[in-house]
Amino acid sequence: MRTPSDTLRDRWLKAALPLVETGGWTVDMLAESAETAGLSEGEQALAAPNGVNDLIDHFFESSADGMLEMLATQDLGALRVHERVAAGLKAWLGVLEPNKEAVRKAASRGMLPWGAGAATRRVWRIADTIWEAAGDTATDYNRQTKRALLSVVIPSVVLRWLGTDDDAAIDAHITRRLKQAMQLGKAGGKVIGPILDALSGVKRP
Repeated sequence: MRTPSDTLRDRWLKAALPLVETGGWTVDMLAESAETAGLSEGEQALAAPNGVNDLIDHFFESSADGMLEMLATQDLGALRVHERVAAGLKAWLGVLEPNKEAVRKAASRGMLPWGAGAATRRVWRIADTIWEAAGDTATDYNRQTKRALLSVVIPSVVLRWLGTDDDAAIDAHITRRLKQAMQLGKAGGKVIGPILDALSGVKRP
């Protein structure tokens, strides 16, 4: 269910993205876009109390929503599980494509989904959304493993996407990295478990 703060963030982000294209995710951009969006100080505090980081969060959350809308138009039932995950990644990149420079600017400031601090949760949420769209219903430790492995894949995929406009090269990279992730997942809990725990922030039972 959408809230008033969601609506305000939508307005703010819409005004911000053209400025991000040229100047990046900065405090100056934040102030100028808030003025363009006609947001009062109170509305700004409601929409993004943490400033730029909140807008970046909203940017990536919106891209995940767009990915689900795009996947809803596809027949995922005819695909194998790893193909559904690949389709999710490709759909997500497709949603981000019009704002590719905004993603690049986020990368240059260390603000991509896998950045330090609270931002590490961004990539986990994206991985979780992709797995759920792929039909994963696991509730045990296997669920955390899948999301952690995909969280390892996503940074490499985005950086490859930022470096080329060759769709075939991106598709090949996604296929290769997902294959590597599946092989890593077969390594066994004793080997990979502690790594996955650190990535997911979830302790093993």
